[in-house]
Amino acid sequence: MTASTEPRRIRPGKSGAPRRRYTSAGTRTEAFGPSEWGLLAVVACLWGSSFLFIDIGLQAFDPGVVGAARLLLGAAALALVPRARRAVAREDYPRIAALGLVWMGAPMLLFPYAQQWIDSSVAGMLNGAVPLATAAWSVLLLRRIPRRVQLLGLLVGFVGIVAISWPELAGSRATAIGAGLVVLAVVLYGLAANLAVPLQQRYGALPVLLRAQLVALVVVVPFGVAGLPRSTWSWPSALAMLPLGVLGTGLAFVLMTTLVGRVGAPRGAVAIYFVPVVAIALGALVLDERITLAAIIGTVLVLVGAVLASRRETPIRPLAGDRAASAAPRRWSPRRPRTARHPGG
Repeated sequence: MTASTEPRRIRPGKSGAPRRRYTSAGTRTEAFGPSEWGLLAVVACLWGSSFLFIDIGLQAFDPGVVGAARLLLGAAALALVPRARRAVAREDYPRIAALGLVWMGAPMLLFPYAQQWIDSSVAGMLNGAVPLATAAWSVLLLRRIPRRVQLLGLLVGFVGIVAISWPELAGSRATAIGAGLVVLAVVLYGLAANLAVPLQQRYGALPVLLRAQLVALVVVVPFGVAGLPRSTWSWPSALAMLPLGVLGTGLAFVLMTTLVGRVGAPRGAVAIYFVPVVAIALGALVLDERITLAAIIGTVLVLVGAVLASRRETPIRPLAGDRAASAAPRRWSPRRPRTARHPGG
């Protein structure tokens, strides 16, 4: 009768099978090594230069055409790699589809449309807020409160975003729309970085990214077809789509997914801190774009804030509701007084 005296250790409302989280911690908690810094540097260069190639593409192509072209080229490049065609579990199809929509489908339309109203250097600097959005989504999904220094970093980064956006927002309604579209894309990027972590850890980056980009194509291609009548042929714009698609969409997303799977979403997003530096340099050198003092100060604040906010991926204390939940199982014990007095159950 011993079995009847010991209560079952199953929480109310929970099934026996564990639920898969929307995000998870990285597999590597140590400081960045040469591999992590190498991934970070390549991602920053590829995505930083993407704003320049988008600007060149928009000189002849409609924004929908630019978004569709880079996805078609990126997915085609990944499809050539045999490992990208490995099978994934059906139960993860919805997560991969969501990743494709929020990481590629929507943002790849938002950025080209936004850059009709704002400079590529400003778009790149606003994109530097992705680590802040990533950290915020990590708090919501992992249900953990960061340390005070991380909270300070989020505040400093927000001030930087205001400084970056102010020259554009104070100009006209059109530029405000452009900045708003980029901010929306940044929020989606932050969510996507968190969604990518457990998927990469389960399957690797290539199978996940190929399927995610195919899903994104379903969203973007109709906009590309609709934009063809408003586009003209230009060799510079067409050639700019090659590095934008193969490198900035195919390779860069694979490397970024690998990085966040190894070190976690908040720390992996450190790569985005350096994207504005590349975008500003290329915008000024190649497109002769003007850089305002407020934008420079804002970029510095974003970088400082992001570094503070992403020092450690593992939080210190859980939210109040989770503290109660984590303490609840300790109340179950096979030696409860009532059970001891009635061993026969």
